[in-house]
Amino acid sequence: MLLSVLPLSHLKSPLTPDVCVETCESLHASLASLTPSDHSDNPHIETQTLEHINSLTGVRHQSRTQMHAGVLVSVCFCHSIQSYSMSEKDQAIDKQQQSKDSVFFRDGLRRIDFVLSYVDDKDGERKQRVYESNLENVGLELETEDKTESEDGKTYFVKIHAPWEVLATYADVLKIKVPFKANDIPDNSEMPMNWLSTPFRLPEHIMHPEPDYFTAPFNKSKSDFFLIDNKDTFFPPSTRNRIVYYILSRCYYISNECAEKDKKGIKRLLNNGTYSAAFALHDCRYWKKSRDANCESERFNLYKYWAGFGSFFKEQPLNLIRKYYGEKIGIYFAWLGFYTEMLLFAAIVGTICFVYGVLTYDKNEWSEEICSEKIGGEIVMCPLCDKKCGYWKLNATCNSSWQSNLFDNVGTVFFAIFMGIWVTLFLEFWKRRQARLEYEWDLVDFEEEQQQLQLRPEYETKCTNRKLNRITQEMEPYLPITTQCARTCLSGATVLFWISLIIACIIGVIAYRLAVYAAFASIMKDSPTTNLQVVGHLITPQLATSVTASCINFIIIMILNLMYERVAVWITDMEIPKTHLEYENKLTVKMFLFQFVNYYSSCFYVAFFKGKFVGHPGDYAYMFGKTKLRNEECDPGGCLIELTTQLVIVMTGKQVWGNIQEALVPWLMNWWGSRKARSHPETLYSRWEQDHDLQGFGQLGLFYEYLEMVIQFGFITLFVASFPLAPLMALMNNIIEVRVDAWKLTTQFRRPVAAKAHSIGAWQEILNGMAVLSVVTNAFIVAFTSDMIPRLVYMYAYQSKEEMSMKGYINSSLSVFNISEIPLANRPEDGENPLWFNNSITTCRYRDYRYPPDHEKRYTHTMQFWHILAAKLAFIIIMEHVVFVVKFFVAWMIPDVPSDVRARVKRERYLVQEYLHNYEVEKLKIQLSQNSHNDCNCTPMIYPSLPKHEVLSECL
Repeated sequence: MLLSVLPLSHLKSPLTPDVCVETCESLHASLASLTPSDHSDNPHIETQTLEHINSLTGVRHQSRTQMHAGVLVSVCFCHSIQSYSMSEKDQAIDKQQQSKDSVFFRDGLRRIDFVLSYVDDKDGERKQRVYESNLENVGLELETEDKTESEDGKTYFVKIHAPWEVLATYADVLKIKVPFKANDIPDNSEMPMNWLSTPFRLPEHIMHPEPDYFTAPFNKSKSDFFLIDNKDTFFPPSTRNRIVYYILSRCYYISNECAEKDKKGIKRLLNNGTYSAAFALHDCRYWKKSRDANCESERFNLYKYWAGFGSFFKEQPLNLIRKYYGEKIGIYFAWLGFYTEMLLFAAIVGTICFVYGVLTYDKNEWSEEICSEKIGGEIVMCPLCDKKCGYWKLNATCNSSWQSNLFDNVGTVFFAIFMGIWVTLFLEFWKRRQARLEYEWDLVDFEEEQQQLQLRPEYETKCTNRKLNRITQEMEPYLPITTQCARTCLSGATVLFWISLIIACIIGVIAYRLAVYAAFASIMKDSPTTNLQVVGHLITPQLATSVTASCINFIIIMILNLMYERVAVWITDMEIPKTHLEYENKLTVKMFLFQFVNYYSSCFYVAFFKGKFVGHPGDYAYMFGKTKLRNEECDPGGCLIELTTQLVIVMTGKQVWGNIQEALVPWLMNWWGSRKARSHPETLYSRWEQDHDLQGFGQLGLFYEYLEMVIQFGFITLFVASFPLAPLMALMNNIIEVRVDAWKLTTQFRRPVAAKAHSIGAWQEILNGMAVLSVVTNAFIVAFTSDMIPRLVYMYAYQSKEEMSMKGYINSSLSVFNISEIPLANRPEDGENPLWFNNSITTCRYRDYRYPPDHEKRYTHTMQFWHILAAKLAFIIIMEHVVFVVKFFVAWMIPDVPSDVRARVKRERYLVQEYLHNYEVEKLKIQLSQNSHNDCNCTPMIYPSLPKHEVLSECL
C-alpha cells in the first residue's frame, strides 16, 4: 500500500481506480529501477525514492509523513508496489546501511536547529504533547525519533527545524544584524615586518570564514534590501539555534484554554523533568569532517586549528569561534587571549627582577651579619612563644634571610610601580580591542536595542503585577518595590553570613598557626630535621607552620567555594532579576565578593596583620585576650617570604585544581556515559545521541571561566610585590588554559546556545576596581611587609655620608630586653632552652625599635621608629600619587575607540540610512508606476530626480 499525495491541479482526469492503478504502475517502474546495489551505495535511499516519486507526481514530498497543505490524499492499493515493500527484517538491514550521523531531518533538506529529549513518562506526556503542539503552532517543524531508535531504548528525541518565515519573523523581533552591502573601506592594518608573525598565523579561511559586509538590523518587510542569496543558509546555525531557543523559552506548555499563563518555557520543563535535555547540535564529529557536503564542519576546523595543544603558539580563530559559538563565547576567548599576551610583558619584567635578586643573592650585608658567628651567632633572641619556645640565636634564620633577599630588594619597588602602570595599559588597550570587536561583530548599540528589552522568562512568570511602560506604551510585568527590597535584604544578609563564615575559618587557621608553631618549635628545638638530605637545613618552625597552615587554608577555600556556588545561584534566583544581563551582573557581584574574601583574606592577614601587633617581652599581645595563643611575630628577615609562600601555594593549587576539574571531570563523565554507544556502528550512532551523551555547558559556564581568570588577575596584581614570578606562573597557566577551555568546549560539551555580548560585562568594572586597589596594596606591602624602607632609612639617616653602607643594620633593628623581667607565664619551661643557654646570659633581643631597660624611657619607641614610620607613610603617598598620575595620563592618551573604528561606525550608520532611503524611493517609484498604468492610459510621467536624503550630519 502506498500513500501518494497529488495536487488537484496535476490531475488531467477524475481520480478513478484506473488512474490510480496507472499511477501506481508508473511508480513501481521507477522504484524497480533502484537496484539492491543502490541501497548499499546510497545511505539516503528514502530521500532518493521520494525524488523519483516527486518527478512523477509533480509534488515536492518532504517525507513520508509530512506533506504539503491543500493537496488531495488518495490511497492506492497496488500489488506491484506491495511486492517492492520490504519485510521487517529488510527494514532493519536498511537502517544499518543508512547513516544517522547527520544534522538534517530524514528528508536530508531541513536542518536540525534544536533537539529536545525525554524519557518515556506518562506523567509528563501531556505537557510534552501540548508544548510540542504549541511549538508547531508558532511555525516550528518537528520530527520525533522513537525510543526504539535510541541506544538505551527509553529516550525520545524531538528534532526542531525553523523554516524561513519563523527565522525572518524573529530576526526582525531580535533586531539581528545581517549584511546589506560589501565593505568598501580598504583595510590598512598591515603591520611593518609582518612576515615575522608568519609562524603564528592560521590559514585565511580559518581566520576569516566570512566576507566583510556592512550590516543593518533585519527587517522582514524589507527582506529584498539585504543580500539574501540562499534562504536556507542566510542565517548561520548559531543564529538559528539562538532564535529557536528564544521561542522555546517563551512557549507555553498548557493549552490556550487554560487560565494559568505562567506555565511556559523550556527551562521550567527541564527543571521539573518533563524533558531531560535541550541542546543545539554540533555540525560534525570533532576529529573528522562531515560526510554531507552541505554541512560546514566548523567543529572539525576548530578542533584542528584551535583546540589542539600543539597550537599553543598560534593565534586564535576568533571569527570562527564567534560564528560557531556566538559572540558571548567569542568575546571571552578574545579577552583571555589578549590578557595572556599582555602577561608576557609583565612576566619578562618580573623575571628580570627575580634574576636581579638571584645575582645579588650573596651581596647583602645584613644577611652576612645574620649568618656571621661573631654577630648573628652571639645575639640571643627572646622566645617566640610562651612555655614551649626557648631562647635562640639569630644565625638560626640565616637561610630564610638569604631567601628573603630574592624577593625583598630594590627590584621589588620598581616592579610594584611597573605593575601599577601595566594594569592601566592592559585595561586601556583591551577597551580598544573590545571596541574593534564590537564593530567587526556587529555589536555596536547591541545592549540598548536587545538585551535591555528582553525580559527573562522567569521574571515574566513570577511577576503577576503589570504596569504601563512609558516608552513602549505597553503593559509589562514588574516587581513591587517592597517585595524587591525584602528580597534584596535577605540576599544581602545571606552574603554577609557567608563572608562572616569565611572570616571565622580564617581566624581558625590563625589559631592553628599560633598553636602549632609552639608545637613545631618544641619538637624541632634539637633540629631533628637536619638529618634530612637537601632540604633538612631549610625546614624551620616558621616554614613548617606556614606551609601546613597554607595547605589547610587552601582546602577550606575549596570546600567553602563549592558550597557557596549553589547558595549564590539560589539567592540570585530569589531576587528575580529582570533581564539576563541583570541576572549575570548580580550573580557576578555576589560570587566575586565571596571569592575575594575567600582567596585573599589569608594573604591580607600575612601581609598586613602578622607581626604588626605583637607587643614586646613582658607585655605581649594575645589573640582573644589573655589566652595561651600569643600573636605571631615576623622572622627577623621579615614577613615577605611567608607572604610569598602563602601566595604560591594558594595560587598554584587553585590553578592546578582548576585545570584538573575543568578537563578531567567532563572527560571521565563523558567516557562513562558513552561506554555503551562506543560499540555501535558509526552509521547508527546518531548526531543527536552523540551530543546527548556530552556534558551540558550551562548558562553559567562562561561565568566560572571569567571568575577563575579574575581571581588569578588579583593574585598577580594585589600581591605581586611579594612574588615577581607570579605573572610568569600566570602566563604558563593561561597558555594551557586557552587550549584546555577550547578542547573541552569543542570535544566534551554540547554546543552552547549562541548568545550575544558586546563586552565582558560587570567584570570590566571589577578589573578596574582591582587595578586601583592593587596600587594601594603593593605600596603597603613594600612599606610595611618588606624590610626595604627600614634599610633605606638606616643607610641614609643613620650612616655617615662617607660610609653609606648597611654595616650594623641588624644590631640597629633589634631591641634589648632584660630576661629577669620576663613574667613566669612567658618563660620557657624546663628542658626547652638549648644546651648553650646559661645563667650568664642576662638579656635577649627582639625585633622592634624600643629603648633598652637602662634608659629612662625604657621599652618605649625610639625616634628611629618614628622616622621609619614617617618614611613608610611618605613612600605610600608618593608611590600612589606617581602611579595614579601615570595611570590617568596613560588612560587620557589612549582613546577607548580607535579612530579608524570610529570612522567605520559612522560610515556604516550613514550607509544604512542612505541605502534605506534609496530603497524606499525605488519602491515608491515602482508603486507609482504601477498605479499610473492601472488608473489611466496616458503617457507615463517622467519622475524628477528626488533629492538625496540628508543624513550625513545626523550620523556624524
